[in-house]
Amino acid sequence: MRAAVSHEALPSVLHSPLLRDRGVRHAFSTRHGGVSDGPFTSLNLGGSVGDDPARVAENTARFATALGCDAARLYQTSQVHGATVWTPSPHDTPATARAVDADALVARRPGDAVAVRVADCVPVLLASPETGVVAAVHAGWRGVAARIVARALDAMNVPAESVIAAVGPSIGPCCFEVGPEVAAQIGDVGGPGVVLEQPDGRNPHADLWRAVAWQLAESGVREVDVLRRCTRCEPAWFFSFRRDGARSGRMVGAIVAGR
Repeated sequence: MRAAVSHEALPSVLHSPLLRDRGVRHAFSTRHGGVSDGPFTSLNLGGSVGDDPARVAENTARFATALGCDAARLYQTSQVHGATVWTPSPHDTPATARAVDADALVARRPGDAVAVRVADCVPVLLASPETGVVAAVHAGWRGVAARIVARALDAMNVPAESVIAAVGPSIGPCCFEVGPEVAAQIGDVGGPGVVLEQPDGRNPHADLWRAVAWQLAESGVREVDVLRRCTRCEPAWFFSFRRDGARSGRMVGAIVAGR
């Protein structure tokens, strides 16, 4: 049996003031407060990047404690940069969830937690405080192009105006250089100002924060909190695939169903 995690061992996590003030349990992990080392120092929550599985399990237990949920009810899927939304059933476990290909998860049962892993892509947390229904969305540029946030809202099956949203740490417009074809796809679905042309013929940058916020507003969500923390810019706080390559660790954004 795993020993209880002490408060001294709780990892450093970030919260959205909007979700926190409405009583929604949630957290965005940082790289602080875990037991991994090397390129995964220290709170790596990715199980398929080359880290020791036992250390990832301990990191996950610590994160679940900081989130305030039972690790046995913390669901993550196999993320494939698609637009599928999945809801765990009473028969699912974290192990069965990992066999599901999906990039957004919806939780309805009080106490169920859903999470998405990121290392530059945008973690989006959605909550309907009136009903307790929540969702976690992995929105890379492909997910943004596929409007996965709108699909998650549809799957929640609650009035969009009742939903509040938080956009967590991810690569910012300062660092997200893209080619012209990707810029065009994001520009088609992200509203005005999401493609930032650069001087001297350099590739444009894209603002995924703005694109996600625009899609949320377009879907009817009125309250959106963007944390505006760039993962590539802050190596002391965040893992970044763009900065560190394939052996980068992973953070998560997670949220717990209420009521």
